[in-house]
Amino acid sequence: MSTLVLPIFPLPDLTFFPHTLLPLHVFEARYRAMVMDALERDRRICVVKLRPGYESVYAGKPAVHPVGGAGEIVSCERLATGRYNILVRGDCRVRIEDELPTDTLYRVVRARRLEDLPPVGDVSAVVARIRASCAALLQALERPADMLDTALADGQPAGVVADRIAAAVIPDVNLRQQLLETTDVAARVARVASALETLVNELRGGRG
Repeated sequence: MSTLVLPIFPLPDLTFFPHTLLPLHVFEARYRAMVMDALERDRRICVVKLRPGYESVYAGKPAVHPVGGAGEIVSCERLATGRYNILVRGDCRVRIEDELPTDTLYRVVRARRLEDLPPVGDVSAVVARIRASCAALLQALERPADMLDTALADGQPAGVVADRIAAAVIPDVNLRQQLLETTDVAARVARVASALETLVNELRGGRG
């Protein structure tokens, strides 16, 4: 369905992309309650990035970005302390439409699923740039050459490749949020390609 009712897990500097896996350590009482309730329902939660300035009002309802990532809790370990280690599988982008009144410790929103806008033309050349930059990046960092093989696997839509590489590689937290909010696949793939090329150039000391 295009409209979803989801509990939100606001986090600083974290962007949750579709088609990725996100491990989370849940220790606050309100979010432990959120996990327990989600496990009893459909196992779905929404991870949203906190806006700057959240520190001063974190105990209340700090502002969050309007677009987040929704996904399903696919594994859960409850620790002796009552905390949880969970693994969430990203399913889709969502735009928060409004926050619902609730008697729970955590926050619940009504959100609209955001669908990708497929590219009109062929973006395979841009995806090839992403692959080449990833190979150069791994070489520059002296990491195994096959480290990103899953994210770059053949047969995936271009938008999926862009999401997985953005989540795994791009360090700029603001750019990651912008990429999450970009439903135009051609634009998203191009921005990931450019960001990777810039990153590789920086690691090489501007030598290109």
